[in-house]
Amino acid sequence: MRRPHRRSYDSMADINIANLVDVILVVLIIFMISAPLLQSGIEVDLPRTRGTAVTEQAEGVVVTIDNKGGLYINDVWTRMENLEERLKDEMSAKNTASVYLRADSLVMYATAIKVISRLKEAGIEEIGLVTAHEEKGRTGRSR
Repeated sequence: MRRPHRRSYDSMADINIANLVDVILVVLIIFMISAPLLQSGIEVDLPRTRGTAVTEQAEGVVVTIDNKGGLYINDVWTRMENLEERLKDEMSAKNTASVYLRADSLVMYATAIKVISRLKEAGIEEIGLVTAHEEKGRTGRSR
């Protein structure tokens, strides 16, 4: 009786990188598409000033007031009554003492002052007002 001949297989030491390159390119495309979406999502038309632009990236909690008077803490809607509580939670989560107020240029002055007053009542001393830089020779609104 004849014994069946056993085939021997040698291990292949090469890595097929074509699949790896495909996956990397897909991940790269996903990041390229999603990166712009990670920026601040609340659309506001900031008031324009001629002040010097701050070039450093500041860390802090961002409070936004949109043109309809909606109040947002780090792009999450909140009520005026819950402002202090939510703000303290965000500040402890980010481990910061700074708050930056972004308000649409159409927001009534009284609304912005009310928010600043609530921030001061909550014990926040470092409040920054965010504006857009006005280019030379440009006057009025951009709408």
